[in-house]
Amino acid sequence: MIRSIRNFEQRVLPHGVGDLVRQLLLFAVAYYGYQIVRGVADGKAAVAAWNATKIINLEHNLHVFIEPNVQSWAASTGWLSDFAAWMYLNSHFVVSVGSLAFIYLFRNEAFYFVRNMFMIAMGIALIGYAIYPTAPPRLMPEWGFTDTVAAFTGVRVENEPVSALLNMYAAVPSMHCCFALMIGWPMARLVKPKPLKVIWFLYPFLVMFVVIATGNHYVFDAALGAATAGVSALLSWQLLARARPQAWSFSQARAEATA
Repeated sequence: MIRSIRNFEQRVLPHGVGDLVRQLLLFAVAYYGYQIVRGVADGKAAVAAWNATKIINLEHNLHVFIEPNVQSWAASTGWLSDFAAWMYLNSHFVVSVGSLAFIYLFRNEAFYFVRNMFMIAMGIALIGYAIYPTAPPRLMPEWGFTDTVAAFTGVRVENEPVSALLNMYAAVPSMHCCFALMIGWPMARLVKPKPLKVIWFLYPFLVMFVVIATGNHYVFDAALGAATAGVSALLSWQLLARARPQAWSFSQARAEATA
C-alpha cells in the first residue's frame, strides 16, 4: 500500500507531497492576509465611496470615464451582459487555480516563477486595499452603474452571508486583471497549440472587459492591476530569479522540455 502511494506520488507530483503542501500553505497565508485586510476595511463605507468618487473624477478629467457606457452597451445585447457576469463569477478563481495546478503538475519548471509573481502581487494588493479602500462601481449607482452580477444571479453579495468572506472595498488594484495577466501570458508561452496560445494571450483583455461591464472595477483599477502584474514579474525576474536561477527562473525551453 505504501509503495503504491509512493509510486503514485512519483508519477503525479513533481517534487512530492511535501512540496505541494508548501505551495498550498503559501497561498493559504496570502488568503489569511486578505482576511485581515478585509477586517481593517470593514466599516469604512464612507471612505471607500469618497475614494471611488476621486477615481471617477480623475477619469473624467482624463476623458476615460467609459464604464457606464460599456455597461449600457453590454446590457443592450442581453447575452453579453449575462456572459460577462458568468465570466466574472467563474474566471477569477476557477481559471486561476486550474491554471496554477496545470503549471505545477505539467510545467513545473515554470511554476515557481509564476508563484513568486502571485506572492508579490498579493502583497502589493493587500497594501493597496488597506491604505486605499475603494467602493467598486456597482456600489455607486448615482454615477449610472448597475450591479449586473446581482441581476444575473438574483443575489446581492453585500446582503448575503458570503459577504463575510469578501472585501467589499477591494477595488484598487483589480486583482482580476492582475491574475489574468499573470496566468494568461505565461500560459500562452507554455501551451503548444497555436489556437490556445492566442486564447491565453487575449484572456487578460477579456477579463478587463468583464470587470468593467459587470460594474466591479474602474478603468483605473484595471490599469493598476496590470501595473501590479508588471511590477511583480519584474521583481520576480530581477530579484528572486537571480537569487535562485535554477529554482525560480521562468524558462520556456526548460518548461517545454518536460512536455
